[in-house]
Amino acid sequence: MKTGRGLAAIGSALLGMAALLVAPSATAAPATAESPDPNLTVKSVTLGRSTVLVSGLNRVAVGVTVKASYKSGTETPLNVFFKRTGGVGPLQHMIAGELKRTGGTLNDGTWTGTVDVPSTANGTFKVYGVLPGYMLPGDMTTETPVDGPSIAVTGVHLPKLAVQVIPRVVPFGSAYQVKAVIYDSATGKPYGVRLPLQVVNDNLCVEYDAIPRYTDTAGVLITTFPAAAADSLNCVRVRGRYFDTIARFFFPLRPGIVAATPSKTSVPVSTLVPVNGSVAGAPYRCPVLLQRLHGRTAWRLANQSTVRQSGRFTVVAQPPNLGNNSYRVYFPTCDRFQAGYSRTFAIQGTR
Repeated sequence: MKTGRGLAAIGSALLGMAALLVAPSATAAPATAESPDPNLTVKSVTLGRSTVLVSGLNRVAVGVTVKASYKSGTETPLNVFFKRTGGVGPLQHMIAGELKRTGGTLNDGTWTGTVDVPSTANGTFKVYGVLPGYMLPGDMTTETPVDGPSIAVTGVHLPKLAVQVIPRVVPFGSAYQVKAVIYDSATGKPYGVRLPLQVVNDNLCVEYDAIPRYTDTAGVLITTFPAAAADSLNCVRVRGRYFDTIARFFFPLRPGIVAATPSKTSVPVSTLVPVNGSVAGAPYRCPVLLQRLHGRTAWRLANQSTVRQSGRFTVVAQPPNLGNNSYRVYFPTCDRFQAGYSRTFAIQGTR
């Protein structure tokens, strides 16, 4: 288990969204496995509701109660983790974060709080773990396993994100833009109000909260990034308190820029000739293919290798014919790097 500082909370309730409907119920279940934290024993987890209907970008606060013993002697909040067990909503996990002790003692206490359920949960979620402490996003955490209660979520008018990078393939050294559009997936139309989005990169995608900017009433927000940002994780997020309502994570596409130079340009026929080169952006372990020209237009595979961590590579040519043998290095599309060719070069075969 790791603990850290608390999350900065950003409110996610949005005015003008559709109403919600709930059905009362409560279920509880004991822990089913020994806690990774020997100080923590979970006795039960109870939810205030077993079903909820939520629309648009609303979130419904559902009560969560944990009865537990935490024998460390230090006051600490508890975090309750949910995972999807059914349904087809885009959200896969939920968190009831930093529940406070509201009754009893640390050795025999009651911790209470809420999980803010969004429409994107649409489906069934089950409590599977409890973790003491203050969560730091990006930490590797080990929860105490719990065979907990479930909640059935009916989401309607779910939000959907469309993300466009401009230009689609970002040149090295160039600034670029991210166009984000959020709309009602049921109608295909915007919600008609300005909505807060985080369009950020690098650590802000996984670790910290940023101040959101607002879309226009058509749900559109265009953000300009400097050139260096294209080499880090980019994301568009509708933030909740402890997890995103909806998000898109991506690396901008990069061109395949290949350079290749033979170590010798004239050798006896069938001599092995190292061809050294590089691929811009250093796409580690991506393939590079040495091709030799047959006839006027047919390029055939002659040798292949992979890009080293430095971005460089070496392939080996073996000119079979007297006179000029034409070669090029082909880099096929790999991850976010697009296909590209080196300039054609010749190795002369001699007797």
